[in-house]
Amino acid sequence: MEHSEIKKLIIDSLDADFDTAEFPEKLELEGIGYDFNEDFEEKVFKTIFSEKVLSIRDNEFISNLSLLVGRVAITGIAAIIILLISIFITEGGSFSINSLVGLGDVYDEGLICLLGGL
Repeated sequence: MEHSEIKKLIIDSLDADFDTAEFPEKLELEGIGYDFNEDFEEKVFKTIFSEKVLSIRDNEFISNLSLLVGRVAITGIAAIIILLISIFITEGGSFSINSLVGLGDVYDEGLICLLGGL
């Protein structure tokens, strides 16, 4: 059976009116069979779950994870820089502990009283 005939069978099988029962019969008449050996399943599982495949999957996971962590870290650093710039602009060009914490003109004694519940 030529490639064009197989292609025609596949395309014809997509049609709703095509009888799919004829498809295997036509292939068998042409001498194409799909009989597998008894150990076929075992060979496939050995190939899929071999150490080489598992180590490749582990390497892919680690590389994807490091790429993700790098992207998140860069985004976090950019957010911190934007926050620091906005604090610098809103506080009139100065950095202090009070401006970083978000405290305005609050006296330390008043803050201690508020936190202490007195």
